[in-house]
Amino acid sequence: IAHSPSAGSADPLNVSKVCGGRARSVGSDGPRLVPMSVLHAVGLPNVGVFGSVPALVELAVLAEHSGWDGVHLWDHLLYHDPEWPVASPVATAAAVAAATQRVRIVLTLTLPRRQVQDVAQDTAGIAALAGGRLTVLGIIGSMDREFTDFSLDPDLKARGRALDERLARVQELWRQWGAPEIPLWCGGRWPRKAGLRRAARFDGVLLTFADQRNSTVPVETFADAVGFVRELAGNRPFDIAVEGATEPGTAAGHIAPYAAAGATWWVEAMGWWRGALATARDRITAGPPA
Repeated sequence: IAHSPSAGSADPLNVSKVCGGRARSVGSDGPRLVPMSVLHAVGLPNVGVFGSVPALVELAVLAEHSGWDGVHLWDHLLYHDPEWPVASPVATAAAVAAATQRVRIVLTLTLPRRQVQDVAQDTAGIAALAGGRLTVLGIIGSMDREFTDFSLDPDLKARGRALDERLARVQELWRQWGAPEIPLWCGGRWPRKAGLRRAARFDGVLLTFADQRNSTVPVETFADAVGFVRELAGNRPFDIAVEGATEPGTAAGHIAPYAAAGATWWVEAMGWWRGALATARDRITAGPPA
């Protein structure tokens, strides 16, 4: 049910234009579109000061206690600074599954550099341990060194073929082995379209954009990407996630236009660029918008 805006309220984001004239209400923390059905996850790198399984599990448990709906785990083997520690996302996801009861675990896996049978076995086990709270996010990989340093082919076309093959095969193995239902998302960097076309065949997409650590993608750009992938996915349940950074007092007003434009998940991106672990703890403790 849509509510009319309060008299005299401003619309600094021009939300009604972006979102096709959907109505707004005004909450205590800023403008809000109604309804707002987006879910909220905490995005956790597995590198640098975050490259510790115990630290990531602590943050995931804190997220659950603070009202977040999910945790999103990165997947890297290496990172740009060779001295940075890197934690296993698979081990982290298993530990989070055992330590939590409610939050959904969105596990990123760079499938072209992984053996698909191991992926299928590990994720089936994590999904069972989590009581069906696992989503797998299959990506092509963003660092060539994670391939070349281990004698793997870094060619993007080869990686794309390998990703397609592993996405299909992991679903076959899950069915064959009687795994719990595991939603399968893909990553997609707009305005490139190959990743979004791939994602449209599965259960969801994590949309990424250039310079998104410096500022959240403009709503209009996000809406263009949503329109493209939604048309391909058709009229069926399909998750669309977007990453960004908010502050507690203005989070609802910041996220609302993305939800109205089609986001089903908002990923509150934590990382060294926002501060150390203490900064992440403070933002997680503050919780998602009510």
